[in-house]
Amino acid sequence: MNPALLLFFVLGYFGLLLGVAWLSSRGADNDSFFIGNKNSHWMLVAFGMIGTSLSGVTFISVPGAVGTTAFGYLQIALGQFIGYFVIAYLLLPLYYRLNLSSIYRYLGERLGARSHQTGAIFFMLSRTLGATARLYLVVRILQDLVLERLGMPFWLTALAILALIVLYTFEGGVKTIVWTDTLQTSGMLLGLLVCIGFLLRGLDLSFTQSLQQLDAAGLSTVFNPDPMSRYFFAKQILAGMFISIAMTGMDQEMMQKNISVKRLEDSQKNMLTLSLIMLVVVLMFLFLGGLLHLFAQAHGMSERGDKLFGAVVLGHLPAWVQLVFVIALISALFPSADGAITALASSFCIDLLGMQVRQDWSEAKKTRLRKTIHLVFAAVFLALVLGFRWVDNPSMIGLILKLAGYTYGPLLGLFAFGLFTRLQPRDGWVPAVALTAPLLCWLLDSQQRRLFGSYEIGLELLLLNGLLTFAGLWLISPRRAAGVQG
Repeated sequence: MNPALLLFFVLGYFGLLLGVAWLSSRGADNDSFFIGNKNSHWMLVAFGMIGTSLSGVTFISVPGAVGTTAFGYLQIALGQFIGYFVIAYLLLPLYYRLNLSSIYRYLGERLGARSHQTGAIFFMLSRTLGATARLYLVVRILQDLVLERLGMPFWLTALAILALIVLYTFEGGVKTIVWTDTLQTSGMLLGLLVCIGFLLRGLDLSFTQSLQQLDAAGLSTVFNPDPMSRYFFAKQILAGMFISIAMTGMDQEMMQKNISVKRLEDSQKNMLTLSLIMLVVVLMFLFLGGLLHLFAQAHGMSERGDKLFGAVVLGHLPAWVQLVFVIALISALFPSADGAITALASSFCIDLLGMQVRQDWSEAKKTRLRKTIHLVFAAVFLALVLGFRWVDNPSMIGLILKLAGYTYGPLLGLFAFGLFTRLQPRDGWVPAVALTAPLLCWLLDSQQRRLFGSYEIGLELLLLNGLLTFAGLWLISPRRAAGVQG
């Protein structure tokens, strides 16, 4: 398809997003930005969170990984399904009972001010690295497939996309994102269904025949029975459960949308609905990945991994399907980036600056400061996207999950310690514990062949990190009961 025509439709899609943002942000204030005035409809939040949870990495990397791990990613998705129930019935009641704007305020009330700040800082680190890695993947694909042919350099592409994200989140924040994420999730799922349909047609296969071919090619295997492998099913399911608990339930971006719903019961409906839909959508992405690999084999294509999806669509499918693919790709990109920048700005304002309790600051000053911080995080995103361009990891989903193991582990340990013990750690020592745990995990991971032989540490690194943080907090706690458990 002509790249100039593609660009025209992409700009039209951006214009639609800006229109939705303008309509939804009218009359918005700081409360709208942080928690959507607690007036979001749970069905909109649930549907929009699909796009945030999946992102462009799922759209590109999960299908691309089928060639090496078959349907093994479903093991993680099954664990995540269990984790969403834990969030709905353990964490959400806590957040609503305490009426939190930032979930890390719980750590402050239960463990102390340093614990509060430590949780917020680890969230900022986690979300900044994860969101920019996701953003880089989709910007790179747009650059390679469309914009490079128009002579646009990568840095300008990244700058333009971030500028557009800032434009439509600048005023409304969460109030706007609930609506734009709904639009973008629709675009992503439409693209998924269209691509599946045309691949089945291109392979001249029915649904049943495609499953038979996937099975014959060894591409549909789900469970890995080898306990020594990093992909062993028990390890993957357990890791998936804690990934969802940490990366959704203890993540300000994801919970910011949930607690923007007025009633706890509706927020729980949102989480349970999300758990079911996510499982179905991941299955669809894995099926798509299998079809892509069958198509590549039938046409003698050499592309694999993250490059496979784009190569098949833009090289072999009709022009209008290419257009749907590019719009779906952008739709997969934006929910992870827009929500991240908004949540990071919110957490910085609430957790580190204490904006909501500063009575000496006028509303105008708070708004001005919040907008400045919003722009600063956008600039940080740009710098990190350019850094990922330099690294250029061939499979971004593996990199993102690895980073999550290091950065979300301390959050998992902090929340678990607050919820399941009545001990009170020495608050001033908490940052040291939170830094030591991931460092020990890195040492174990780097030396695992020497220490454990053929046993491979995989995604359970997140759980190990959380356990080390929990143990460290226990060691720095006097052996007496604390006041009130959170």
